[in-house]
Amino acid sequence: MKRWTIAMLMAVSTVLLGGCATGTIRSSVTAFHEWPATLPSKSYVFERTKEQNDSLEYRSYENLVRNELARLGFEEAPASVKPALKASLSYNISSRDVREVQPVVVHPYPYWYGPAWRGYYRPFYGPFYDPFWYAPPVVEQRVSQYTLFTRQLKIQLAEMAGGKKLYETTVVSEGTNSSLAAVMPYMVRSAFTDFPGPSGVPRRVELKLEQ
Repeated sequence: MKRWTIAMLMAVSTVLLGGCATGTIRSSVTAFHEWPATLPSKSYVFERTKEQNDSLEYRSYENLVRNELARLGFEEAPASVKPALKASLSYNISSRDVREVQPVVVHPYPYWYGPAWRGYYRPFYGPFYDPFWYAPPVVEQRVSQYTLFTRQLKIQLAEMAGGKKLYETTVVSEGTNSSLAAVMPYMVRSAFTDFPGPSGVPRRVELKLEQ
């Protein structure tokens, strides 16, 4: 009985530790590309819709993409220079209600609990003296309800002349945070992780949240 109880406690601890996945943003990233071995120029401009051009939120996310492109050696072309590439991005967020039923291991009573006949002057009972210490735990069903948000980001790089697409990536991230602005920096970084990466191969990118 003692060995069984210890094994069960270890299993419960493992489940609890495995569930502590806070502090990270996980994204599913899929990129399709026909990236050339060499590019004559890495100059680019952003191509915006009218709605995007009037959106402060969009411009904030555009700056995130601009920083990542600069890290990869791309240069935003000034107005006087004809760029070789054009970049575009779009994003959205949706939500759905989730209901989960999970088994939870609960001890039927704590170690200090005992029958009433022990009385006021009952002695201390430890694992080697209390016959109720090793009682098997009880599995209860716990119901949890929450809203799950799906955040999606799409980024494209295409040739300015002719509009041939060279790179397009889709980033999908799910979580309980409803703020797209809070998650977007990590999604943009995930979009360009190992750029250009394998074409058409879904990847899982995990980034630690910065304090």
